[in-house]
Amino acid sequence: MPQHTDVKPAATRLSLILRAFKYRNYRLFFGGQGVSLIGTWMQSVAMSWLVYRLTGSALLLGVVGFCSQIPTFILSPFAGVLADRMDRYRILLVTQTLAMLQAFALAYLVLAGKVQVWHIIALSSFLGLVNSFDIPARQSFVVELVEKKEDLGNAIALNSSMFNGARLIGPSVAGVLISAVGEGMCFLLNGVSYLAVLGALLAMKVPHGAKKAAAEPVLKRLREGFRYTFSYAPIRYIIMLLALTSLTGMPYTVLMPVFVKEILRGGPKALGFMMACSGAGALAAALLLASRKSAAGLEKRIPAAGLIFGMGLIALSMARSLPLAAFSIAFASFGMISQMASSNTIIQTVVDDDKRGRVMAIYAMAFMGMAPFGSLMAGWIASRLGAPHTIMISGVMSMAGALAFFTRLGEIRARVHPVYERMGISAQVASGLQSATALTSPPED
Repeated sequence: MPQHTDVKPAATRLSLILRAFKYRNYRLFFGGQGVSLIGTWMQSVAMSWLVYRLTGSALLLGVVGFCSQIPTFILSPFAGVLADRMDRYRILLVTQTLAMLQAFALAYLVLAGKVQVWHIIALSSFLGLVNSFDIPARQSFVVELVEKKEDLGNAIALNSSMFNGARLIGPSVAGVLISAVGEGMCFLLNGVSYLAVLGALLAMKVPHGAKKAAAEPVLKRLREGFRYTFSYAPIRYIIMLLALTSLTGMPYTVLMPVFVKEILRGGPKALGFMMACSGAGALAAALLLASRKSAAGLEKRIPAAGLIFGMGLIALSMARSLPLAAFSIAFASFGMISQMASSNTIIQTVVDDDKRGRVMAIYAMAFMGMAPFGSLMAGWIASRLGAPHTIMISGVMSMAGALAFFTRLGEIRARVHPVYERMGISAQVASGLQSATALTSPPED
């Protein structure tokens, strides 16, 4: 008998982590996106290396980052209205097809030896335009794939693990391909990878045409979305912290080619290794969150994760060897994904369904829309102070934001806990704790 005591808890924990896979549509979505995201990360690494190889300019790296993300800042709120009014499934079919065409166009220009920096800027801007509509629709679409609300947090955490699992594989493959055959093959394979997500979407069984255009004007619905988002303290403070982190913390990724080449004296393989280590840290955070039963209690993890992220960036800025830099970036990424996924889970859990698209659009606006300004700012600062000092400033600012959020934690918890109680989440957590206590406590005589 004793040899079986560890099997049931281990199996139970695994089933807890993977419980969103019981939904067929979610399994298809996860598989298709997983393949596609590997290609996306390959393109991301190849793009930054190509720009730096062609120009040798940290500032132009920032410009390309700005152009690829500024459409999200401008258009995401309108895209959120669209996601609440139209069929999100059809929106995703269009956006994923356009993203595939962008990758193939970039591949052609590089493989034909015709690529110039302005081509990269134009195609990056086009992809940013596509993403500004894709992100709100995709974030909101996850809810339609998971039938039970209590499994939503698990689905979001598994999405993060998928994203960062791809982040672990894609950059490593890109580093090898860039060294062997150049950046063009990375873009070509990214284009091919979109066939997986398009095939998964076409294989899904989802009701179409359920959403109809609302009678209210777009601007009225847009104002309603902003008013709803910023009048509710938990969502307001989470969005504000995300915006600050995106502006001051996330731009470190733009500077990685500079940091690897100038500070670590490495090449594309070293860059791929660094990004893979970043993915490993982020994947660990996502899997840890996936093992949670619900969103209850996640709000207190957000400031702790922000502090970890900031400390990791400061350590990275001082690293002068590849192993130390790799450990630092993994540590920072663990904190970053813990913060981002926790924020996403809380928002998706408490938001009203009829406003989900607009709220997730504002989430995207804060998370990705502020990044272009940060990328431009980071490129400008790095061109004057150097990449290490710029990354250190990012770390300090991220820690300051986390500490400011901590001062509002009491107010946030007071507002979200009644929502959890109405949804029955608090009761589920209490029941889970009682079950865990029963498993570990000795039997009574």
